[in-house]
Amino acid sequence: MCADRPTLTSIYDARVQSGELRPDPAQRAALGQLEPLRATLEAQATRRQGFLGGLFGKPPEAPKGLYLWGSVGSGKSMLMDLFFQAVDITAKRRVHFHAFMQEVQKGLAAARKTGVDDALRPVAAEMSAGLRLLCFDELQVTDIADAMIVGRLFQLLFDRGVAIVATSNRAPDELYKDGLNRPLFLPFIELLKERMTVWPLVGDTDYRQHRLEGARVYFTPADRAAHEAIEALWRDLTGGGGEGPLRLTIQGRTVDLPDHRSGVARASFWDLCGRPLGPADYLAIAHAVRVLVIEDIPHLSAANYNEAKRFVTLIDALYEARVRLICSAAEEPERLYSEGTGAFEFERTASRLREMQSADWEAYK
Repeated sequence: MCADRPTLTSIYDARVQSGELRPDPAQRAALGQLEPLRATLEAQATRRQGFLGGLFGKPPEAPKGLYLWGSVGSGKSMLMDLFFQAVDITAKRRVHFHAFMQEVQKGLAAARKTGVDDALRPVAAEMSAGLRLLCFDELQVTDIADAMIVGRLFQLLFDRGVAIVATSNRAPDELYKDGLNRPLFLPFIELLKERMTVWPLVGDTDYRQHRLEGARVYFTPADRAAHEAIEALWRDLTGGGGEGPLRLTIQGRTVDLPDHRSGVARASFWDLCGRPLGPADYLAIAHAVRVLVIEDIPHLSAANYNEAKRFVTLIDALYEARVRLICSAAEEPERLYSEGTGAFEFERTASRLREMQSADWEAYK
């Protein structure tokens, strides 16, 4: 590793100087927590490349990770990405927490078919093979199936020498709050505090919201110009584009959002409302993302009444969760559903769609 390589704070300062970022003391302070971890991981990687490192299969002890939590839009994901890109090792992975847990559940199902006594061990072994750093974005636990295994899973990863960095909107003690059988989850919280430095990112600025201040977020008609405008917003909010599908498991069902990154997701009207989804599905989506892009909302009427009803339920869930909405539609909200059964009831939805466009709408409450 190059001794004169730029530090995380110098990389950050350069981006501030170029105008890419706004200066934020809280963000800069958090990088000071990540720099020692970066140095440790790079030093361990150098030692393992040496002669003695290749003789022993046991990985070095996992260094203490970082749990970075704070309000949505405070820059947590940006800081983790800066760190991830700067760590000069190859044995690293960055993944959205929901997507990772879906991989775990899929691996458990496959392992159980083999008759193994402890299905989690081979899953953890496979996922940690050749891995030294695992970065989780948006760590939150809402599903009881995840809650019951995540503590042991993290312990197995730590035992295999994997350092973990995670971002979350919640302090550790607030995770899985009021969840079913939560006392069984509490040892995981203590494990996080023991093996990871808990660092609150305290700031007054919502940077994702700032990007949308004054920006148009409702586009009609849903034509090529609308698509291009949404694409520009999408690339700005995600830092260049998404990471692929976000898969959520709700009451045994799987709901896919076609593309996502760092709490921002993108789907078409038909992805969300053309399938037989219900309130639980839309509530899960609303809790999993903080900005949702919905494209190609059509004219609504009695002819597509079921899809329209689902759309109403979806907007209610997004509104109550204060999710920021960006969309393209065939008409302005008041003319989306102008006649037929359900038109009167849609007036509230139209009002909410209009309110969610306003610059002073209290998103991310």
